[in-house]
Amino acid sequence: MRYFREIYGRTLAFIKSHNLIDNEDGIMVGLSGGKDSFTLLTVLNTFLRSSKYKYPLAAGYVDLGLGAERSEMERFCAELNVPLFVEETDIGAVVFDIRGEKNPCSLCAKMRRGALNDLAKRNGYDKVALGHNREDYVETFLLNLFYAGKADTFKPKTYLDRKGVTVIRPMLSVPEELIRRHAQNVGLPVVKSPCSADGNTVREDMRLLLRAIEEKNGNAVELAYRALDRLEQERRGESET
Repeated sequence: MRYFREIYGRTLAFIKSHNLIDNEDGIMVGLSGGKDSFTLLTVLNTFLRSSKYKYPLAAGYVDLGLGAERSEMERFCAELNVPLFVEETDIGAVVFDIRGEKNPCSLCAKMRRGALNDLAKRNGYDKVALGHNREDYVETFLLNLFYAGKADTFKPKTYLDRKGVTVIRPMLSVPEELIRRHAQNVGLPVVKSPCSADGNTVREDMRLLLRAIEEKNGNAVELAYRALDRLEQERRGESET
């Protein structure tokens, strides 16, 4: 469990520094079947035992209608004694068949987030927790920079006033490699994505770019994360004054 201890410590520090859990609002973790979301659910379930906030915790899965196998997710949640809510959708058909998107990820992600937020609110959970990690944080900045012409990335905490839901990302400081090692160490039941575009996206291009930079400077991603987090904290401080 040594990898989990480090993940837990980093996540807990991030939660506290960004005030991600500061009341007893119910939290629904967006479960995808990947290593990140399984790990986040475990972290928040562990934190629940020691936190002064006894928040209701659940997992939410948005089925894209692509034939994903979810028995392992159901088993994992049952072992943690965490309820799993499922939203059946036709997002896959909309993105690939009806719209015929050449670059489907953006639309798919937007629709999945909307469905997950609705699922959470409908079942009484006012917070949605997403398992984005440190690399996701930096990759999204590069994507926005190179493809949208803006210097922006995920926010650790965002209130969606139209939905009445707060989205939190507690693992933005956690290196992906650390999560990967934890997943292998404990045998997380990672479910392969049924999406035909998986691994063939512009995000994957950014991932390869970061790896190339890290070959020259092994601390590059951590430095980029720190710069982005510093900028976020400065912006937050300005908005509070």
